[in-house]
Amino acid sequence: MMEMEFLEGGGAQPMAEINTTPLVDVMLVLLVIFIITAPLFHEAVQIDLPRVDSRKLDDKPLVLHVAINKDGGLFLDGAAVTHDELAVRFAAAVRSGSTVPELHLRADRDTRYEEVTDVMATAQNAGLVKIAFITEPPAAR
Repeated sequence: MMEMEFLEGGGAQPMAEINTTPLVDVMLVLLVIFIITAPLFHEAVQIDLPRVDSRKLDDKPLVLHVAINKDGGLFLDGAAVTHDELAVRFAAAVRSGSTVPELHLRADRDTRYEEVTDVMATAQNAGLVKIAFITEPPAAR
């Protein structure tokens, strides 16, 4: 309830003072709680972690760059190869690395679709599952 202050004229006016005692009490209790619990946040639990040999997660995978020209010629990392050599090199790359290699495939705009699907099927049969198609952005107008 609001306290009323009586004036000489007989009129009652509400008191304009705020009672801050409960606020100060609550703030002091919170201060004591934080002072007591603050040191607990800085103590770490001492444990003996196991030691394990493992590879780093940021290892870069082997990337095989395959290009197909408009005549159906195959190029692996810039060197001309046949379709059979490509299959052997894909299988060797999958067996040799600890990570699955990636295939970056570039094909000429006029390359037959069948040539691209043959390379993709060869890569899949060898165990390559990450295949990226390399394109060029459109020319600015």
